[in-house]
Amino acid sequence: MTNRQILQAMSGLMAGMFVAILAGTVVANALPTIIADLEASQSSYTWVVTAELLAMTATVPLWGKLSDLFDKKLLLQLSLGMFVVGSLLAGFSHDVELLILSRVVQGIGAGGLTALAQVVMAAIIPPRRLGKYAGVFGAVFAIGTVAGPLVGGVLVDTSWLGWRWCFFIGVPFALLAIALLQRTLRLPAVARREAKIDFLGAFLIVAGVCALLIWVTLAGNEFDWASWQTAALTGAGVLLLVAAVFVEARTAEPVIPLGIFRNRTVTLTTVASLLVGVAMFGGTVFLSQYFQVSLGKSPTVAGLMSLPMILGLLVSSTVAGQVISRTGVWKRYLVAGAVIMTVGLGLLSTIDADTSFTLLSAYMAVLGIGVGMLMQNLVLAAQNDVPASELGAATSVLSFFRSMGGTIGTSVLGAILANRVASEMTKGLDAAGIPAGGDGGGENRVPDMSTLPEPVRQVVEHAYGVATADLFLIATPCALLALLTVVFIKEKPLKTTSGMERLAEEAATATETDKTVVGS
Repeated sequence: MTNRQILQAMSGLMAGMFVAILAGTVVANALPTIIADLEASQSSYTWVVTAELLAMTATVPLWGKLSDLFDKKLLLQLSLGMFVVGSLLAGFSHDVELLILSRVVQGIGAGGLTALAQVVMAAIIPPRRLGKYAGVFGAVFAIGTVAGPLVGGVLVDTSWLGWRWCFFIGVPFALLAIALLQRTLRLPAVARREAKIDFLGAFLIVAGVCALLIWVTLAGNEFDWASWQTAALTGAGVLLLVAAVFVEARTAEPVIPLGIFRNRTVTLTTVASLLVGVAMFGGTVFLSQYFQVSLGKSPTVAGLMSLPMILGLLVSSTVAGQVISRTGVWKRYLVAGAVIMTVGLGLLSTIDADTSFTLLSAYMAVLGIGVGMLMQNLVLAAQNDVPASELGAATSVLSFFRSMGGTIGTSVLGAILANRVASEMTKGLDAAGIPAGGDGGGENRVPDMSTLPEPVRQVVEHAYGVATADLFLIATPCALLALLTVVFIKEKPLKTTSGMERLAEEAATATETDKTVVGS
């Protein structure tokens, strides 16, 4: 494909990815209003947030496997269609139960978009040329991440629109993506092996992962880490995943081919993706809360304050991708990205309520530069080193573990944040001679800063500043482990043929081998 044909084909992919990112970010500032309007509880708030993430994470491997067996274009359009259905259900919800169900449907569709967009890119673009297109997706990621909370806040504050449009707004983009894919994405027909879906393995994987993700999401909030609920969920999750491994090892078409983990590159990039998910998403997801509570910024300003990190990610992924495509050398950028990400997290571990925005911006930019050089190129390294018939499985495994790492990191660090905030506030209030309960909030609840008297406000700002810095300090060793993992990845020359071309070559080779065997 020419560069023009590739960019045309990517237009639908970019619209689809924008939809997936927007779905996760546009409701960030709207959820308090949504929950209040539906008269739901705090636990419902948690489930509205986590339902989509759980569904997306759990179904990514299944989407990846399906892409190895069926038409990738049709699967992309199907995932977008599911997203449209979920968005409409969410927008018309009149009770929180239907809203949570709709978020699950949205999550399944978003899981398909997350896995399939990268699979299709690898199918139509040779690894040697893939790097320079990563910046385009970086731009989409940056726009969706920054614009989502801002758009959500505007929609909620606009009386004639309201929170329901936070869900409706993604529908036209999804329909546009379906139309663009139909018109621009041309994948050549390739002879495929007989499709056999391992439904039992898929069920066991999804059930086991959901059990563990529900545990790490709710532990420390809904129940104690050391409790019977923890024992039940972790026990069930481990047993289900052990059963999944047993089934996957014996089926002809496993959802996650265990054989791909014999590939050193796939194994190491998978471990690194998990650690990046824990460090990156677990650390940065609480920055918006730090901006609003500790620094006293509005939701809109808090959204804009993350721009340095997003711009750092965008610039580094674009520049590194261009250089990799031109030179064919990629490992040094993985190592450099891991080093810079570790440094960025270490710098952010020094922040407090008095840190200037200039210094904070520099720290966030360093983190963004490191993540931009590392995250996308881990996928490139894995895709370059697997057979074309396993591109979908390998890509989805990396996306799955990165997403699972983010979920685990967010949940565990969130519990640590809550405990540290409570400890710091108790200590600060005692030192100021303010009686307990004068903080304006309750257990596991963020205080309304506008209602607090000045002495209490200073205590709360200090507590959230110290606690947020601790999260980055805890995330730093995870980034360091990711660096050690990346160092052991062996650099191999980037292939100059696309996934579809390699798949056709593999099919032709298999046919010739069969003829030779029959002839002999």
